[in-house]
Amino acid sequence: MRKLLPILGSHQGGRSAMTCRYRCGDACFHEAPNTSGNEYAGDIIAGALSRRTMLRAGAVVGVAAAAGSGLGAPQEASAASGAQGARGAQGAVGAAAKGGKGGKAAKGLRFTPVEANTADRVTVPQGYGQNVVIRWGDPILRGAPDFDPEKQSAKAQAGQFGYNNDFLSLLPLEHEHGSQLLVANHEYTDEQLMFAGYDAKKPTREQVEIGMAAHGLSVVVVREERRSGALKAVPRHRLNRRITATTPFEVTGPAAGSEWLRTSADPEGRTVLGTLNNCAGGTTPWGTTLHGEENVDQYFANTDKVTDEEHKKRLKRYALKGTDSQRRWELYEKRFDVTKEPYEPHRFGWVVELDPYDPEATPRKRTALGRFKHEAAQPRLTRDGRPVVYMGDDERFEYLYKFVSAKRMMRGSSAAAREHNLTLLDEGTLYVAKLKGDSPAGEIDGKGTLPEDGEFDGKGEWIPLATGDTSHVPGMTAEEVYVFTRLAGDKVGATKMDRPEDVEPSPRTGRVYVALTNNTDRGAAGKAGPDEANPRNGNKHGQVLEFAERGDDPTAKQFSWRLFLVCGDPEDPSTYFAGFPKDQVSPISCPDNVTFDAYGNLWISTDGNALGTHDGLFGVATAGRQRGQVRQFLTVPTGAETCGPIVQDRRVLVAVQHPGEVDGASVEKPASSWPDGPGKYVRPSVVSVWREDGGNIGA
Repeated sequence: MRKLLPILGSHQGGRSAMTCRYRCGDACFHEAPNTSGNEYAGDIIAGALSRRTMLRAGAVVGVAAAAGSGLGAPQEASAASGAQGARGAQGAVGAAAKGGKGGKAAKGLRFTPVEANTADRVTVPQGYGQNVVIRWGDPILRGAPDFDPEKQSAKAQAGQFGYNNDFLSLLPLEHEHGSQLLVANHEYTDEQLMFAGYDAKKPTREQVEIGMAAHGLSVVVVREERRSGALKAVPRHRLNRRITATTPFEVTGPAAGSEWLRTSADPEGRTVLGTLNNCAGGTTPWGTTLHGEENVDQYFANTDKVTDEEHKKRLKRYALKGTDSQRRWELYEKRFDVTKEPYEPHRFGWVVELDPYDPEATPRKRTALGRFKHEAAQPRLTRDGRPVVYMGDDERFEYLYKFVSAKRMMRGSSAAAREHNLTLLDEGTLYVAKLKGDSPAGEIDGKGTLPEDGEFDGKGEWIPLATGDTSHVPGMTAEEVYVFTRLAGDKVGATKMDRPEDVEPSPRTGRVYVALTNNTDRGAAGKAGPDEANPRNGNKHGQVLEFAERGDDPTAKQFSWRLFLVCGDPEDPSTYFAGFPKDQVSPISCPDNVTFDAYGNLWISTDGNALGTHDGLFGVATAGRQRGQVRQFLTVPTGAETCGPIVQDRRVLVAVQHPGEVDGASVEKPASSWPDGPGKYVRPSVVSVWREDGGNIGA
């Protein structure tokens, strides 16, 4: 039997201490900034007990529970088989390879699942090929030199592909056959793996400026090689672009010009230099991309020296703490010292919108979508054409949000339509979610035991926070709601979730899926205990929540929800796979980014796999007899995280982020030799995977 390895230390999931330090500033080693006393997400309907009486009287548990949730009944999904009796994780992968219940896997997922492993490479299914599309340091702009690790400079990096690629988007290029436009986030830098002899306490000015240039976004044309199926970057194309921590951004929406966004360099509060810690994102129906600024707190120094108590309280709610920042940018840029520029931190933590088709367009920070640690922002359209954007705040005990635009999208590619659509995210209503379970508190034991009705499920409400210049939160102005959105969520009693990360609506069903990565503080002394949406104490493996808004209307204020997956080792009785037999699934831990294929299957990338094996990409059917059958498609190298998945008919793309980021690793002592082999720098990269016979993925 395959033996899952123990996880050492107390980091969230299976992350290394090094990743925690550089990616999020050791967030999991500090007190969670949400200290509000928001209520337990317990019983929601007075008739819950009477419903259980009916169930015991002879109704089919799984179907009745699903019908009660408003989400519909998964076909032949036995709650009992999902909750009990796993026959071993090794058997799970073997059975999954054969297709499991129903004779074969769902269309789009018909590949031999990759075994969990710790190999220092990207491992893909038999019959699939792969190539590195682009690496950190590859030149993309005219005049940029080839990557030379011994001759790095800020000027060179500003024309090269950035570091630690995360979110990916592929957009069509109608007039260039076989080409697409790739947009990539560059979340953060790990200077210890970038520079030989790096001194974290005294970085040089050049190292700081290289790091700033390695943040941000890249836009690069990619082209398919017909013979091999490989996807290759096209350097120095006219549409290629780099956006860094010093690129000017326009602030738009209801908080633009707010007193809390003004600095000495920008007294109007409308122009920000740069974007930081861009994690996941989204692609809009009007052809732009959205990028979430996440762990921005770690870039700012001297919070402990702030004397204004109200300002200090607000900074603390956004996790700003301590004196020196992680990268010491404040040594050379005063805007990263809050004693010199007290409001500079408020200028980060937004959703950024980029027009990748226009290399001259100024990117914009959309204040109507609120300020918090944005993981992603994926829109869908209402029946009358208004965009609705779903968002998660990626920190322990934070909230789930949505924004409903007041404007309709204009169809077509005219200049007027494009100009109009670039205003869609500036006017509308911002909401936060409050979830209630339908089971008595006594049935939620913190161990992941399913309640009597056979599912973790319930109902929810979207609570309005602000509409334009109107606040719906007592005691807060609209500007305060947008700039200090977390505080607004506290005041209205939003539900504390287990790190809500990517939130994606299914393009086929309209159901929305939320990756809740983990929260090992759940149930700890003085912290929020388990509830039906977050049912496990010490939650190191995470879960995926599924919800449907009333009438399949994205503007509705009510929704029904249930947990689709409760992740971990299938042998663990606390896990649940939408009722699918647990001996026929690939083990999965720490869901992070999600996307969909053309068949409606959900694809999940993981971050910090707490099962002792490498992170990967997994496909899972959301409907039919295979609903809940998880199948692993690939794994990434030592120390790496799987990010930014894109699943097209004939190609899968992933961003391999922070390879070799293992405790004790450095340029001199690398922990990985990926992607270029021994003796070369470890380089975050984008990887393309395709079927060697030219067929569709998993079909």
